[in-house]
Amino acid sequence: MFTQYKNLPSNSRVWIYQADRVFTSEDLEFIALKAEDFINQWTRHGDDLKGSFTIKYNQFLILAVDESFNNVSGCSIDSSVRFIQALEKELQLDLMNKMNITFKDNDRINIVKLSDFQRFAKERKVTSETIVFNNMVATKAALDANWEVPAIESWHKRFLV
Repeated sequence: MFTQYKNLPSNSRVWIYQADRVFTSEDLEFIALKAEDFINQWTRHGDDLKGSFTIKYNQFLILAVDESFNNVSGCSIDSSVRFIQALEKELQLDLMNKMNITFKDNDRINIVKLSDFQRFAKERKVTSETIVFNNMVATKAALDANWEVPAIESWHKRFLV
């Protein structure tokens, strides 16, 4: 059951998918249509899930579920992964590569391979103050508070010099 993202409680569970490129306007329309359709049929063992999505920076797709309405199950998570994989195929992009790191350089968003991020850290092109995207956050509240953080406040700090 689709609901507006802003109407989900702060403890709603989130999954963040970063694209390997910026979404085009056609991509955005397609994703919005497909995501709402998917969420309207998303269930847990036959019970509706109350969910939503949002897109940030035209590069991040975030799915969310209000678990106070119904908890997600392994099967419902699997169905969301299949949905993401279908989007990847249709739009010819990568949304699930966890070896890509995203960070800000002023207002520019950069997505690089982990090995490049590590090299940038050694070369001090990425510092403790560099804003990184912590895609490991698990709730809407954490997304709001701890998604865009200085590298020193994230798991990324292990790569800093």
